[in-house]
Amino acid sequence: MTVHTGYTVKQERAQGKHLLSPPLPRLTQSFEQNGEAKYEVIVVGGGPAGMMLTLLLARYGLDETSLLCIDNNESGQSSGHADAFQPRTLEVLKSLGLADDIINAGYQLWETAVWDPSPTQKNVIEHTAVNPLISTAARYPFNLALHLSKIEPFIENDLLRYHKQGIQRGARLSDVKISDDPGFPVEAIIEDKGQRRTVRSKYLVGADGAHSSVRRCMELQLEGDSLGYIWGVIDLIVETDFPDIRRPSFIHSSTGSVLVIPREQVESGEYLTRLYVQTPEKVNTWDTQETTKAKRNGFTLENILQYAAAAFRPFKISPKPHGGVYWWAVYEISQRMLSHFTVADSAGTPRVFFVGDACHVHSPMAGQGMNVSMMDSYNLAWKLMYSINGLTPKASSKSLLDSYHTERYPIAKQLMQFDRVTALMASGKVTAARDSNGNTLTSEDFIDNFKEGSAFMSGCGIEYQESIAVQITADNNNPISGTDYASGILRPGRRLLNVKLRREADGSPRDLHDSFQSSGRFRILVLASSDLLDPQGTSSQTLKYLTESLLPSYAPSTIEMVAVHPGLPSRLNLNALPSRVKQYCEMSFYDGSKIDDAYQIFGVDNKRGVLAVVRPDGYVGVVAELGDVGRIDDYLQKCVQRLPLLGVMV
Repeated sequence: MTVHTGYTVKQERAQGKHLLSPPLPRLTQSFEQNGEAKYEVIVVGGGPAGMMLTLLLARYGLDETSLLCIDNNESGQSSGHADAFQPRTLEVLKSLGLADDIINAGYQLWETAVWDPSPTQKNVIEHTAVNPLISTAARYPFNLALHLSKIEPFIENDLLRYHKQGIQRGARLSDVKISDDPGFPVEAIIEDKGQRRTVRSKYLVGADGAHSSVRRCMELQLEGDSLGYIWGVIDLIVETDFPDIRRPSFIHSSTGSVLVIPREQVESGEYLTRLYVQTPEKVNTWDTQETTKAKRNGFTLENILQYAAAAFRPFKISPKPHGGVYWWAVYEISQRMLSHFTVADSAGTPRVFFVGDACHVHSPMAGQGMNVSMMDSYNLAWKLMYSINGLTPKASSKSLLDSYHTERYPIAKQLMQFDRVTALMASGKVTAARDSNGNTLTSEDFIDNFKEGSAFMSGCGIEYQESIAVQITADNNNPISGTDYASGILRPGRRLLNVKLRREADGSPRDLHDSFQSSGRFRILVLASSDLLDPQGTSSQTLKYLTESLLPSYAPSTIEMVAVHPGLPSRLNLNALPSRVKQYCEMSFYDGSKIDDAYQIFGVDNKRGVLAVVRPDGYVGVVAELGDVGRIDDYLQKCVQRLPLLGVMV
């Protein structure tokens, strides 16, 4: 049989090209270098925070001519450093299409064990409890252990699909200052392969870690103090009879504490383990910097292994002979942060930003470093892009950029407090009961601390304060019932919880989060009421206004719509709804009752429905009554430029 095939569209199937997200529209003049050494954004640091920021900006539309990322490390990280993803970070990676491969490469941590000193045997530990590691609602209710050296290629390879240069490694920042130039006020001196060059930019981001050169150039210092405890950390292949070696385990012994973090499989087929081991040494407040350094440097690998072995008794633990230790280090526990995460120009507009360890450092006890750092960048990226592309009204641009500090500083401060308590508990000695003064730490205290902090640690319980991008609803006008926000009740400043729904277009079970990809768009979430099929009802009239008046008044592809209904007696025909509903959300219209009950989870009365705007970073910006489209429009007008005021430039 002869098959004749005709092509009406030129096929360009470059590897992965069909997966690329469309860039955000640009309302400002297109950027051109014209032979000048200038960029719109310079990112200093190619670790998790810098790489995440660069990837997001590239996906949103900045290419190698307008976006530069430098890192003084020639080849990335090969050992040590970050090794765990929290559930919220995995949700974000899923929204970027990266989570599946990363999860397949990592090791899932579901339960945590606690071991305490035996009340009947001296210098022996015994099992106290096993608990779920994550106790808050999440799409991925586990932690994922995977070393940074294996994480970086996934992110950097994706970056190269959008940005030809990727991270410029082996380049370092030697100086930066802010001038009065209205267009490109940030002046940076970069050294690369022995050559110095001066480049200018609109914005510069310090993502260059605890010893940030950007922070040094801005003459800023981290503020805080040290707890004085010195810990060792080892990545190794272990030989042990300890029964919980493949669970995250907190061991409190009479000789000190050990934190066990199971790790991913390595090339040999064996599994790595990370041990955080408390040492008996302590830094005093009167110690000089040289004395403190000498105390840290005084420990050997053999010391750390001996302390671990003593804490594990009666169980045995040692490295696999001949190359079982992959990496080890000694560190001092401290909590320090900047007092402000941005530096402004003379007009008060933020121009230099700090993300990750460049603005907050702490212990690795709670597994937050890489996660909080990447979420700093996730918060900042869309705000930078909207300001650069003119997608925010000019009068609001400064406020939007200011909201980065407004939102992320309190989170970092909360992290410092949580880390301090956790580190103190981990470094203290646990006894079977409190003393007469009630001051002795018990295993129950330790467990309760982690249960109470689970929502924060997972990243799913983060809540942003009110800002231009978060409009808190007054209690007397709140259409949402309930206050269990960690379980999904809608609340401005909280991330939208994922729920399983049935898509109307094809009947497929879908995750709601998959309609909220990290493409830089705002989304209007419509939870329609039970009157959906009544043409004069609140649901239909709201959808009509949104699709015929509100959405067309903004630049194309800046605002999308996702709709949910509470269940109908028969299959929904989208043609029965206002004519443009199918145009805007044919593939994002869901039955909210067939699988999960989205209305109950979100705290919505299905007879009343509700409206919400979800920001580009997945956080709820505002909640309103179903028919209160004015509140939605008012919120969006502060964040997004309306079309009648400015034409789209190509």
